[in-house]
Amino acid sequence: MATVRFFAAAAEAAGTETEQVHADDLGGLLDRLVELHGAELERVLRRSSVLHEGQYVNDRGLAIAHDAVLDVLPPFAGG
Repeated sequence: MATVRFFAAAAEAAGTETEQVHADDLGGLLDRLVELHGAELERVLRRSSVLHEGQYVNDRGLAIAHDAVLDVLPPFAGG
């Protein structure tokens, strides 16, 4: 299962900072996260960046390895 790490508002919406999720591709993973955590996380995901093994990704068809690490990074304020 892929490891998903949530930061800031994403962690708050998911109710956790990390989670194991099975998915074959990025789209399936994002859909599964919404199924698990609901509309608030969906709202956060729409404006978040997703990193796959440290690289920004947005191709929902991107294959996800069972041992992949993905980070969900919502926009951060401040500077």
